[in-house]
Amino acid sequence: MKSQPLTAKPAQREPAEVVYRRELDKLVSTDSGPVPPGWLMSPGSVEKFLLGDEHLGIERKFVADRAMVVRIIISLCTSRGCLLVGEPGTAKSWLSELLAAAISGDSTLTLQGGAINQVSQLLYSWNEALLHSEGPTRRALVPTPLLRGMMDGRLVRFEEIARCPQALQDALLSVLSDRVVVIPELPGEEGVILARQGFNLVATSNSVDEGVHRMSAALKRRMVFEEIRPIQHLADEIQVVLREVTRTNRLAGIEVPLDESVIELLVTLFHELRNGQTMDGRSTDRLAGAALSTAEAVSVAHAASLNAWYYGGGEMTVEHMMHHVVGSALKDQPEDRRRLKHYFETIVAQRKGPKWQQVYALKSLIR
Repeated sequence: MKSQPLTAKPAQREPAEVVYRRELDKLVSTDSGPVPPGWLMSPGSVEKFLLGDEHLGIERKFVADRAMVVRIIISLCTSRGCLLVGEPGTAKSWLSELLAAAISGDSTLTLQGGAINQVSQLLYSWNEALLHSEGPTRRALVPTPLLRGMMDGRLVRFEEIARCPQALQDALLSVLSDRVVVIPELPGEEGVILARQGFNLVATSNSVDEGVHRMSAALKRRMVFEEIRPIQHLADEIQVVLREVTRTNRLAGIEVPLDESVIELLVTLFHELRNGQTMDGRSTDRLAGAALSTAEAVSVAHAASLNAWYYGGGEMTVEHMMHHVVGSALKDQPEDRRRLKHYFETIVAQRKGPKWQQVYALKSLIR
């Protein structure tokens, strides 16, 4: 078999500061507002980056109440961190990435709470070779993203902070209160790391599956809490799904035309099963084991697009979509199968239109 030459493959996903480099440069160059110390742009421009600005040609990247977004941005101007709490798939991580990209120009300084179980993973460790040859020096120090954020004056993201053991959560207290980390192995002032202007912490926490650790009460007092809720309006959610599926399909190298009516069906199903209420206000079953979030809807539509591209002649249909809806809706709760069947018999069966009839005809997929 002839060997293929090794070539650099494109990244599956680039960080927000790379994807939106032109928008960030435009906002910085046109910014006339006051800029907090250490930030790239004013809070007003950060808001425009998140919520969009039609006049400047800035795309809306996050759907939320403006007042909440302003509160989050202002909280990061203070000496307190910000904790984004919410159900899975409500774009908490995406929001923290956008904030870091706009404020610091770097969203890659990230910690994962579930992967941290010792102080060296939270603050710093040592280059063993240099440690043995030179002893403890700044050169031998290996800072974590948190310490690098302090040293460089950048926003640090802490994903699923409540999954971090409470003793290590408490190690953050001096960072958030005194803005200092003391490294006892280093002598004098060299062992005192003071946070530079621009440093702060934006953390996320899943309100449904919090893990085995409760969040430290002392840490809670040092952070501003904001609840990130699912998108309320169907039309907004449809536009987000269309935009993100178009982007993910392009990155996957496929060209599948998106039927907006099929995407509307998908988002309506998720919206109703997530909220336990139909669009016209009737009560219905709410699934217990699946988040059915906007992010999940994007994944289902992307999977249906791939199915259509590789197996269906390049055109996504209701059948492609429904095969992947069932896999997302039915997780590890046996009762959800009964709830989904009941939803089909009481809600979907009564809906008019050929697309809804196609959905109902595929109820046999719910085995």
